[in-house]
Amino acid sequence: MHTKTEHDLPRSTPEIQGIASAAILRFAEAVESKLHEMHSFVLLRHGSVVAEGWWSPYGREHPHLLFSVSKSVTATAVGLALAEGHFSIDDPVLPFFPDAAPAEVNDHLKALRVRHLLSMSTGHADDTWANMLSQSDGNWLKGFFEVPISYAPGSHFLYNTGASYVLAAIVQKTTGMKLLDYLQPRLFEPLGIGTATWEESPQGIAMGGIGLSLKTEDLARFGQLYLQKGRWQDRQILSEAWVAEATATQIANGDDPQSDWAQGYGYQFWRCRHNAYRGDGVFGQFCIVMPEQDAVLAMTGGIDIFEAQQPLNLVWDILLPAMEAEPLVDDPVSQQRLTEKLHRLSLPSLQKGSGSALASEVTGRTYKVDANELQVETITLNFSESDCTLSITRSKGEETIPCGYATWLHGQTSLFNEESVTNPQLAAACASWLAADSLKLIVRLYETPFYYTLVFHFVGTELMLETQVNVSLGSTRPLLLTAHTL
Repeated sequence: MHTKTEHDLPRSTPEIQGIASAAILRFAEAVESKLHEMHSFVLLRHGSVVAEGWWSPYGREHPHLLFSVSKSVTATAVGLALAEGHFSIDDPVLPFFPDAAPAEVNDHLKALRVRHLLSMSTGHADDTWANMLSQSDGNWLKGFFEVPISYAPGSHFLYNTGASYVLAAIVQKTTGMKLLDYLQPRLFEPLGIGTATWEESPQGIAMGGIGLSLKTEDLARFGQLYLQKGRWQDRQILSEAWVAEATATQIANGDDPQSDWAQGYGYQFWRCRHNAYRGDGVFGQFCIVMPEQDAVLAMTGGIDIFEAQQPLNLVWDILLPAMEAEPLVDDPVSQQRLTEKLHRLSLPSLQKGSGSALASEVTGRTYKVDANELQVETITLNFSESDCTLSITRSKGEETIPCGYATWLHGQTSLFNEESVTNPQLAAACASWLAADSLKLIVRLYETPFYYTLVFHFVGTELMLETQVNVSLGSTRPLLLTAHTL
């Protein structure tokens, strides 16, 4: 149940704000049928929430990892710091970090300015991110400057997550504050954003290009701030000039009229078709601002990178044409249908199935696992009538994941942590017997785009475990673990 607070955005029926409830219903249904793995959306029209939904076990109270939408927030910190006079947009970059300079500094590196970092026009031929992460001493800045700049800065677009990290480092260096601390009184508190976390580099600098987690409604607030040209209630938080410059095309990035990745790039914002712009994160994280329609759409998800255009197509094909200039005739029937749909959104859990006689035989049995990438040492499964638990020991310690039958049970796990995540992550899990000797688990890390499928195969005293992640920037190939009874 949602408890209202003083910072809540106003709510309205869609028709009052000139959009048909039936169209939003079609959008939600299309998302489910075509994408399968959207986690949430919040739609604003004329400053009011007209529709919002979370696919359980994802929920309004939980932040979601936003990946590269983080870049747009980093750029906002830069805009604020520029306004306060901490540095200039045309300052050369290297003098901020003289200790990270390479042995040889060529003319292109000398010419690199803050504005080039903002517009992804650093002149690199390759993203600097991989080289930054590979630094054995954890000095990502050094890793950035090591990568040669092949083109004159400002002349060549290359999406470069390392550039966003350097922006975060410049803000921290010049203000003496970490990005979150700097943004808290200047952006988050005025907008009523209460929960924000940002992963950091080994040097204690916010990742900048990725790593930010916000609630979906808070992401919508961020978009609404830009839609309102930097103004929030009675306060001008960002200058109109900054908003206009950050969201305008600063460099061309392609010529495909059907692609929302080829409409130009601003200051850490993508231009879209239909004169819109967006913050954009891999696997379905979006903050879409539509100035001509006076609308904002925030979305989170876990979709494959090859489906990235599809959510935007659904917005343009279904929602955009439904946005009228004037209020519509009230439609309580469609409003009720939409409300009911949004209240029962849920990603399917595994069906309970008929169970297995094997459960009583293997319950409580501990299996020793052969050497593996997850560094799992032992596995123990315990079964009851209503649920089961998966207990795992690793060198880091022991953890237990509760799993429901035909329902999600909540817990936490560090089993699947990416390198950038150090703390246990909230998880929801369910289980079902696929066959007499095969058990399937789904573990959703519901503050991220990721879920893992685990299939246990029992053969006598042996156990084989297949694990697979839904999406990844690397491989999604299954990982096979083998084990035997202790």
